[in-house]
Amino acid sequence: MTALAAAWMAWGLALAWRWRPHPARLARLTAPALPREPRTDRQRRRLTVAGLVAGGLALGALWPPLAALPFVALAGRRRWIRARQQRRARHAVTTALPDTVDLLVVAIGAGLTPALAIQHLAVLAPPPFAAAFAETRRRVEHGQRVADALDALTEQLGDPVRPLVAAVTGAERYGAPLAPTLDVLAHEARRERRRQAEEAARTLPVKLCFPLVGCILPAFVLLTIAPLIAGALRSLAV
Repeated sequence: MTALAAAWMAWGLALAWRWRPHPARLARLTAPALPREPRTDRQRRRLTVAGLVAGGLALGALWPPLAALPFVALAGRRRWIRARQQRRARHAVTTALPDTVDLLVVAIGAGLTPALAIQHLAVLAPPPFAAAFAETRRRVEHGQRVADALDALTEQLGDPVRPLVAAVTGAERYGAPLAPTLDVLAHEARRERRRQAEEAARTLPVKLCFPLVGCILPAFVLLTIAPLIAGALRSLAV
């Protein structure tokens, strides 16, 4: 415990020395507070490294193998954040896909060609698809064929849009009927979105267990059961 306290004291002194006010800045302490500039990536990395080193020293004082625990936790956190971002991006694409296919069905039904439909979808499509269709339109304007420029959808949005790209590409290259294929794709996209919504709804009771066990249940015990136990002990003592 003495080594742990010394490690934490050294860490506190290091931070205090790092953030000490320079003598030239002492006159500014009484000046009106100005908005602080946002920390740069370099400053964030320095603070992260300092925190990891301090945590490793503190844990290593208890047991040397624990010194690597903060670095392992940091690596795991980065992988978890990356995986969560990928899940959110995929969920956004799956959620907006039925509306995008419906817009494409309306555009094709109105007599537009795939190239003209892409120009309108670059403006009217939901956010995950608007940027991808804008990139497709840019490639078409620079001379690429529509069938080749549609690869921008797959590059930016991933596997969920491959059936849509294949349908539009087949209609552009081989003259395959596009409207029936789009109707099937819209139905499948709506069913997939409904399935994800049902899956999220089934996980809600499990997520609610954490605040129930961590907050509501201890408060219930302290406010109801604890007074009863205290009264019973007081009566036994009398």
